[in-house]
Amino acid sequence: MALFPFCKSPTGPVRTTRIQFVMCCFLLSLIIYFLHGHKAPVNVEFAPNLFQVPGKERAMTHAMVVKPEEQQTPVMTTWGAPLVWGDTSSSACPSSLDPPIELGPERQLKVVPIAELPGWDRLYYRRMSLLADTMKNPIGREVDYIFCADVDQEFVAPVEEEIFGDLVATLHPELYDMPRNAFPYEVEDASSACVEEDEGDYYYTSELYGGLVSEVYKLTRACSLLILQDQANGVMARGFEESYLNRYLIDHRPTCVLSPEYSWWNSALAANVPIQRLVSLGRQCEAYDEQQKEQNRC
Repeated sequence: MALFPFCKSPTGPVRTTRIQFVMCCFLLSLIIYFLHGHKAPVNVEFAPNLFQVPGKERAMTHAMVVKPEEQQTPVMTTWGAPLVWGDTSSSACPSSLDPPIELGPERQLKVVPIAELPGWDRLYYRRMSLLADTMKNPIGREVDYIFCADVDQEFVAPVEEEIFGDLVATLHPELYDMPRNAFPYEVEDASSACVEEDEGDYYYTSELYGGLVSEVYKLTRACSLLILQDQANGVMARGFEESYLNRYLIDHRPTCVLSPEYSWWNSALAANVPIQRLVSLGRQCEAYDEQQKEQNRC
């Protein structure tokens, strides 16, 4: 059974009129459309035809150019945890929180001294264990959530309850949306922070992480033991404590992931974020040349 009618010339060869040819193409397009099912809408623009045979009538005046839809900002990880951008509707705070909430009766904000260890190399070995010890007494009995941020972070925009989660990690701004092979995971087998080639979803910064006290305690305790184990074996991970943090977060995926808005500094590799909320002054200085360092008193 023929789908399309054809006409024969008096001498016999099959021929079609121009109208029939157009109708056949239209019907064939409809059949293909319904066979493949409904597709998502795309933007279609027309561009001039670049192909024309000299001496013959142009068979087609325009060619279709199909543009893919613009990639949306991801709001969820591959394992279902929210990826927080501060201006999304799901993370916006109620207007009743402006102005900032005053502390209630018998509430106070205080500084808890931990330890002073001159030199980042000494602090690298001890910071995770110091945090774990501090959470046991007295912080662990007084609060529900705790966050660890480098002391040279500057809050330049609101950071509110959208960051709360059981285990919270922050995406590294210079490695956001980069391919997996660009992540500076530890690759030496001798290190407890070693990450295999088929492991890892994101690369997290050590500038800001936190969550429930119980979960952060597990993290810092586990990482401190791995650091001490490597230290005893004369091994130092390439990313220092950040390597152990990433190793832990591969094995224990965070329940909330913060976008690079919450850890940002101006460098050629930094992610283009809608708003900067925390800026690392220390890493910012690292991105400066010598003249800029002097001008900014780094």
